[in-house]
Amino acid sequence: MIQLEIACFNPESAIIAAQAGADRIELCAGIDVGGTTPDFNTTQKVLIQVPIPVFVMVRPRGGDFVYTDEEFQTMKASIAAFKKLQVHGMVFGILEEDDTLDEARNRLLVALAHPIPCTFHRAFDRVKHWEIALEQIIDCGFSTVLTSGTKANVLEGLYELQAMQQHAGDRITIMPGGGLRSSNVRQIVHTTGVHFVHSSAITDEGTLANPEEIIALKKESNA
Repeated sequence: MIQLEIACFNPESAIIAAQAGADRIELCAGIDVGGTTPDFNTTQKVLIQVPIPVFVMVRPRGGDFVYTDEEFQTMKASIAAFKKLQVHGMVFGILEEDDTLDEARNRLLVALAHPIPCTFHRAFDRVKHWEIALEQIIDCGFSTVLTSGTKANVLEGLYELQAMQQHAGDRITIMPGGGLRSSNVRQIVHTTGVHFVHSSAITDEGTLANPEEIIALKKESNA
């Protein structure tokens, strides 16, 4: 069975996603900037209301993924707080100014989150040499990398995603996300051989996941 993660920007979306058959939630705030750290109370509420695993975004602001010392301390504090809440996973990624991986800081955050699994998010799509970055991400201890194949969306990055899956094997989960919909997920899964996919399942200008889209995503990804 192909697993489906739904990016949710509020508790209502998380409940919809769980009821519609999603396998996991990625909980975020900041929908306008592609996801930021949700607040503690919202996270606590979702953990109580949702019976499926909840992975939490740790991203102090929108924009790039190069963080100041102060922002890095904020990320560390967020991870410590979410760990006490017993979230099921953390989602983050830090780059250097030249868009290479900030290996030392990423490694430290993974160690801080341990034994909670960590996903390296789409900061990965900014790197110039994905083979090098992927090896570093694996070495840092991440369990998953969320990626559109370093392209604007999963269809443009289709063959890169296929190459990533072949390169990674069973060492890390390659999770396509970015423009992934029920209309293209079957092609993505069949071409790449991935086992986990990611979508917001938002089909209008709002902030709520569409339950019919989630049902269709599950059906098409396993067709």
